[in-house]
Amino acid sequence: MKNFRKKKIALIGGAGFIGHHIALALERRGHAPFIVDSLAVNNILSFAEFDIKNRKLYRNILNQRLDILRENGIEVNIEDARDYSALTKLLGLIKPDIIIHLAAVSHANKANKNPHNTFDHSLRTLENCLDHARGGKSNNYKPRVEKFIYFSSSMVYGNFSSESVIEEDICNPIGIYGTIKYASELIVKAYNRVFDLPHTIIRPSALYGERCVSGRVGQIFIEKALMREKIDIHGNGSDRLDFTYIEDFVSGVIKIIESDKAINETFNLTYGESRTIGQLAGIVEDQFPDIKINYLPKEKLTPDRGTLNVDKARKLIGYKPKFPIEQGFPRYIQWYKTFWESMNS
Repeated sequence: MKNFRKKKIALIGGAGFIGHHIALALERRGHAPFIVDSLAVNNILSFAEFDIKNRKLYRNILNQRLDILRENGIEVNIEDARDYSALTKLLGLIKPDIIIHLAAVSHANKANKNPHNTFDHSLRTLENCLDHARGGKSNNYKPRVEKFIYFSSSMVYGNFSSESVIEEDICNPIGIYGTIKYASELIVKAYNRVFDLPHTIIRPSALYGERCVSGRVGQIFIEKALMREKIDIHGNGSDRLDFTYIEDFVSGVIKIIESDKAINETFNLTYGESRTIGQLAGIVEDQFPDIKINYLPKEKLTPDRGTLNVDKARKLIGYKPKFPIEQGFPRYIQWYKTFWESMNS
């Protein structure tokens, strides 16, 4: 872990659920995180319309997110990463040692409904970041960063070929979201081959935790329970996901940032043991005994998934996830209950 203290780290799309947690952890570790975000995707500006359900709840969560970043002295640069000139000018001022690309439409259903918007916020922002990172004539065509970290998704695998997938398994995504993520992985690898740009690709799955407004399954379950509404499960509840608490995930990201062994590698970064949707719903039932569950047909573009094998991350970078859903999800529920009560008191 040599030479990784006090690094300048630019988080593109860093004011989101994942990014703000990483920024806080980086600041605690002594690094200097800089967030670049337009606040337009899964953030303040995307909840501007008054007819959005739970608008007040989400805006309060997002304001808390920004308040926490401000209180910790983390710089938030409001800039659209789709604007090449503005982005490269800003990165030229920051001069980051590491760029982390998080910008994306982070929901598969939204991606399938609006592929143009997904392409624009995912691939366009990635291209701009990579083009800056690869360097140019002004620096003798050497990469401007020590490492470029790209956040992909478990959706790149499509239907899992076995109960547990490893990084070398064939990727065969079946929807817009997973396909764009896999295309992005290939682009990042191409920049490594052509421009010798050091990189790391991270594949998360079913993340959950405090201050999420992205419409992830765990978030939806808790909100439905708090509002005494029926919880909808698409399928019979037997579908499996590798639910990963944000604290575990961030610990792995920090290890990737601080380890030379992570350079030019791809990592599954999850808890490493899948659970069924029904099991997750059962944990919610324990906390909200009166909830009712409504079973609906499974959505056709939802792949059959399971466990992401994290042995590679354990061996190479010392990744040690600590929170199965039986421990992590009750913590998340308690946070949401407390936040809900404070908002409605």
